[in-house]
Amino acid sequence: MAAVNKSNKKKQSTLSVYLYIPNITGYIRIIMNIVAFARCFEDKKLFAILYFISFVCDGLDGWLARKFNQVSTFGAVLDMVTDRVSTACLLVVLSQFYRPGMIFLSLLSLDIASHWLQMYSTFLSGKASHKDVKDSTNWLFKLYYGNRLFMAYCCVASEVLYIILFLLAESQSESVIEVLVTALKHGYLSFPVGVALFGWAIKQAINVIQMKTAADVCVLYDINRKQKQKH
Repeated sequence: MAAVNKSNKKKQSTLSVYLYIPNITGYIRIIMNIVAFARCFEDKKLFAILYFISFVCDGLDGWLARKFNQVSTFGAVLDMVTDRVSTACLLVVLSQFYRPGMIFLSLLSLDIASHWLQMYSTFLSGKASHKDVKDSTNWLFKLYYGNRLFMAYCCVASEVLYIILFLLAESQSESVIEVLVTALKHGYLSFPVGVALFGWAIKQAINVIQMKTAADVCVLYDINRKQKQKH
């Protein structure tokens, strides 16, 4: 009887985490993304609206987690996986519209590789969060994770640039460089595209720095482990 009660309490405790308000927000984001990508070729405006709302909710769930004291490892992983998958899907879609499509597939690979390495290096370092980069010697990397507004600008800029490119796509043989140059020369598009392009460039630089920094942590972990084994 006692074992049954313990099992029930464990199930209730697990269920409560799954039903945290920020985690429910994460589920809603997933549903919006599914609908958005299911309709992306038939209704581009609907896609852009749903995708952007989902992205905005990315910042909302973090605020909800802190406000209601519902911070959880599952929530953090759910948040990152949703971000990476949604961005990856959008980059794949863009690779079908623009040439060379390899540009977007390369950006996809960089995004996933840098974040996966960062998460794994965080685990090896014993840190509580992948955003803890206080020991980094790179000023841009520390600024990115140390200043929420700066990080938000870079992330929003990247996603906005991808959404703009998606909305501007008209055929399956357009040059992404030509479309960007035309947009920068266009009156009402020049400013938002320019601001988004700048933030996007910083975000890609951060991804490269993050991947190299995380790889160094993995290598140093192996070196230190071998030295301990010798002693």
